[in-house]
Amino acid sequence: MTTPEGKVKNTVKKILKKYEGMVDGFWPVPSGLGESHLDYVGCVAVGKRPTGLFFAVETKAPGKKPTARQEKRINDVRGAGGKVFVIDGTTNTDTYEQFEAWLILMCMSK
Repeated sequence: MTTPEGKVKNTVKKILKKYEGMVDGFWPVPSGLGESHLDYVGCVAVGKRPTGLFFAVETKAPGKKPTARQEKRINDVRGAGGKVFVIDGTTNTDTYEQFEAWLILMCMSK
């Protein structure tokens, strides 16, 4: 049985799969060693430029909020110029549609 957060993760994975070759990233596995990160860490190609844009996604069960540690990481990524999406599958956070629209925009930028 998939957890509520697992369902959100699965939907984000389906979106990311559509952009293989334009998005590279990974889902860090918490092990207690070293520093943790948000749920997905990636880089998206920006049009035909030889550069990309760093982004991260934090998935939550509907109605749940990021922890203090996650909020710090969110602020650190944004402070470094990266894009962060917090998605819980509702319209109270970033939505799947906003995430995918951003990916499309980045991939099509000239």
